[in-house]
Amino acid sequence: MIKTAEHLYLQVADKIEQLIEKEVLKIGDKLPSVRILSKEQGISMSTAFQAYYYLESKGLIAPRPKSGYYVQFNSRRLPQIPKACVPVKKASDVSVGDMMYEVFGDVKASDILRFSIAVPAEELLPGARLNKSLTHAMRTMPGHGIQYESVQGNELLRRQIARMSMHWGGAISEDDVVTTNGCMEALKLCLGATTQPGDTIALESPSYCGALQLAQLMGLKVLEIPTNPVTGIDLDYLEKAIPRFRIKACMFVTNFNNPLGSCMPDRHKKQLVDILEKYEVPLIEDDIYGDMYFGKERPQLCKTFDKTGNVLLCNSISKSLAPGYRAGWCIPGKYKEKVLRLKQIQSIACTSLTHAAIGHFLENGRYEHHLRTMRKKLHTQCLRYLQAIADYFPEDTCVTRPQGGFVVWVELDKRINTYDLFQQAMRKKISFAPGRIFTLQDRYHNCLRISYGTPWSKQIDDAFRTLGKLIRNSMK
Repeated sequence: MIKTAEHLYLQVADKIEQLIEKEVLKIGDKLPSVRILSKEQGISMSTAFQAYYYLESKGLIAPRPKSGYYVQFNSRRLPQIPKACVPVKKASDVSVGDMMYEVFGDVKASDILRFSIAVPAEELLPGARLNKSLTHAMRTMPGHGIQYESVQGNELLRRQIARMSMHWGGAISEDDVVTTNGCMEALKLCLGATTQPGDTIALESPSYCGALQLAQLMGLKVLEIPTNPVTGIDLDYLEKAIPRFRIKACMFVTNFNNPLGSCMPDRHKKQLVDILEKYEVPLIEDDIYGDMYFGKERPQLCKTFDKTGNVLLCNSISKSLAPGYRAGWCIPGKYKEKVLRLKQIQSIACTSLTHAAIGHFLENGRYEHHLRTMRKKLHTQCLRYLQAIADYFPEDTCVTRPQGGFVVWVELDKRINTYDLFQQAMRKKISFAPGRIFTLQDRYHNCLRISYGTPWSKQIDDAFRTLGKLIRNSMK
C-alpha cells in the first residue's frame, strides 16, 4: 500500500503514543526536535510537525516556548474505572420523572454549555455535502419528494444500508430492511412487535434514559441487568433471570453503551445470541454508536451471529451524520411483518426527501470518508475530556474508558448528589446528565454522564474547572 503523507504522520504519532503509554517516555520528558524526528524517521519536516500537532491535539504532548515539545499526559494518570452495579431484586414499573425534562428540556438554548446531550457538534458534520444530496433528491425524486414512500421505506436508502452490513459481518438484502423516523421509532416498533403491555423486558443498568421512557410509554416493566463498564452486561445473571422474571424481550446497546460507554466483546455477543435463542427471547440490539469506534476495526454485532432472525437490529445516522434528518432503520428478522404492520398504523411512511438524500450520500461513498475524520476528532475529544476530569475533579473520582461513542460515566464521592450538583452547575450555564435518570432504582445519585461531542476549547476547560470546584465545595 502506498504510504501517503497522512499515513506517515499517523504512523509516527502512533509510535510516540505507544512509547508514552508504556512510560518509555515519561511525563515531563523532552521529545526530539522536529528536525531530529524528521531525520530519524526519514520523513519531511512538515510530516514531523503534523505528527506533533496530532499528539498535541490529543493533549499527550505540549510545546514550551523556545524549548520544544514535552510529554504532558499518560493514560495511567486517569482515575479508576467504576465497578459494576449490584443486581436488583425485582423488575420495576417505569417512572422517569420531571428530572429528565429539566435536564433535556430546552436543547437549543445557546447560552448553556451542554455536556448533557449525546450528539455531535454541528462543526463535526458535513452540512455542505448533505445539502448537495438533498438538492439531488429534490430534483430526481418523482413529484420532487412530496408523496409518501412505501411503508418499508426508500429503496435507495435500504439498498445502501444492506451494503453497509458487510462492515459488521452481515449479508442482508434491501428487502430485510425497514426504514424509520430515527432510531427511537425503530426501537418502539421492535418492542411493539415482541411484547405486550405488562410484559417484563431486560435493559442494562445504568440504562439509556430514552429506553426507560419508551418502556413507560408502552406499559412495560423493566429488569435492570448488572453491567460491567468495560465488557457490558452480566450474561450469567441474565440467563438465570430470564425464567425467574419471565423476560419477554431484551433491549441492549452492545457497542459503546450509553451511558457507560462499555463494549461487549464479540465472543460475549455470540454467547448472548445463543442464550436468548435457547429461551426463545428476542433481542432488540441498538447499534446507534457502533460506527463511532476508536480502534482499528468496527466491533461486530449480535446480529452478526444471528442465524434464526431472533435479533432485531436498530440503527440510525442521528449520532454520526444528520440528527435532524431522522433517518433510522431496523433489520427485524422474523418479526419483519409485525414491524411493517405497526409502522403502517403508527406513521404510514418516513420523510421522503431526507431519506432519499441520505441514500444518495451513502451511495456516493461520502459516509466512510466522513466517519474516518469524525472518529479521529471524537477520540481526541474523549482523551481531552478524560484529562480534564483527572486534572480538576477530586482524586477519588472514577471514570469509564470509552473506546467509542460519545459519553463517559463519572462516579463521585457518595456524599455528592449529582442532581443538586446539576442545579448548581446550571446557574453557571453548564449542563450534564445526573446519574439518577439512568435507572428506576434508588441508585447512581453520585454519578453523572458527560458527552464529549463538542470539540475541546478554552470554554470547555473553564467549565470542567468550574465543575471541579463545585464538586469539592459540595464535599465540605
